[in-house]
Formats: sequence, C-alpha cells, structure tokens
Amino acid sequence: MAIDANTIIADLAGQRYLSGWLTVDQPMIDRFADATGDHQFIHVDPQRAAKTPFGGTIAHGFLLLSLLPRLQGMADRPEIPGLAMGINYGTDRIRFVHPVRSGSDVRAAFHIAAVTQKAPDRFQQTIDVELHTRGQDGPAMIARWLGQFVVRG
Repeated sequence: MAIDANTIIADLAGQRYLSGWLTVDQPMIDRFADATGDHQFIHVDPQRAAKTPFGGTIAHGFLLLSLLPRLQGMADRPEIPGLAMGINYGTDRIRFVHPVRSGSDVRAAFHIAAVTQKAPDRFQQTIDVELHTRGQDGPAMIARWLGQFVVRG
C-alpha cells in the first residue's frame, strides 16, 4: 500500500514532543573537548573557570547542539509511517542563550514547524528546538533544525 504524502504532512506538521532529562557532566564535556580539540579553559579547567562569571566549567555550544539527536531519541516523538531512513540536513539558525554548567540536566522541546515534500517518497522537516536546563528560566539554546527522510510504501 502506497503512503500518502498529504497524510504524512498533515500528521507531522505542528506536532510537539519533549525529551527526557540528560546530565551534561564534566567527563562528557572533556570527551567533546578531546574530539574537537577545543580545550578552552572555560570548558575543561574547573579551577580557572570558577573565577569567571560562569562560576565553573560550561558545556561547549556545539556539544549542546550535538546532543539533539540523542535527546530526540529519548522523546516520544511522532511516528513516520514507512520510514526508511532519516538524514541530518543542517540548521537555519542556532543561538546559545544561556551557558550550561557542568553537572546540569538538560532536555529538549521539539516542535515540527513544517514538513514539505521534496521528491516522491522524500520529505524535509523543519524542527524548532529549545534546549532547557533544569531550574533555569528560558532556554539555554534555540535552534531551527532541518532533517530529511525517505519513506517506502
């Protein structure tokens, strides 16, 4: 049975979902610093970072961005009928609004802002994401995340 593109678009567009909490601890930050070569002291040196306005080490902005697939996997997100594969297509905007201190719990709120058909069986979704830190007002990061997926009927 063929999958109707209009059904996919109607079912996904406007959906909202929330991830569980994930702790961003110093070992995670250190591993990210090693992977990227970004060893700026505000991320990896707790003693020096304690003397900054941050009061301690903070997560790299790109670490927070890289957690989106993991957080999305923790969420009860809408099912895509006939999903064959999904790919990261990029972002349209990212803002790191508040620092995330080492040891903080974060979670993401996802809103599927749009779904468009790019070709038969291929779609692009635009997801507005807010990353929140437990106990902090307002988001730590906001992003518009683009993904594409292929469905098979």
